[in-house]
Amino acid sequence: MKKLIPILVLLISFSGFAQRGAKMNERIKAQKTAFITERLSLTADEAEKFWPIYNEIETKKKALRKKSTLKRKEKHPDELTEKETKVLLDEMLDIEDQKHKLNRDLVSKLSNIISSKKIIALMRAEREFDRRLLKHLREIHEKRGKKD
Repeated sequence: MKKLIPILVLLISFSGFAQRGAKMNERIKAQKTAFITERLSLTADEAEKFWPIYNEIETKKKALRKKSTLKRKEKHPDELTEKETKVLLDEMLDIEDQKHKLNRDLVSKLSNIISSKKIIALMRAEREFDRRLLKHLREIHEKRGKKD
């Protein structure tokens, strides 16, 4: 029952997804925080040390995702020369390396705060949260499509 309550809160709060921008991102972040805290069963002491590290790494990952997206959208590959495509590919691989390094840094820093089991639980919780969020967004999109 304990696990059902955060899930219900998550789903209910997503029902107001019509709002866009910063407010929506804040709501998603708050729900993700609650979801991960519950899944990891973080103590108050662990949470106090965990969240600043996690949020710092997530901010850096978000910046890399944005950079990667911008790089890929600059020009369509068909519009690039072979040399330009190779440069773009190298830049994209470099960004992926940076993401991997951030993941290693996160694990390294968190291993001083929480157990390895909780770190693995974190990875699972992140994937599950993302899947649920995507599913919910698809459902909203489908409902809007039926109204048109």
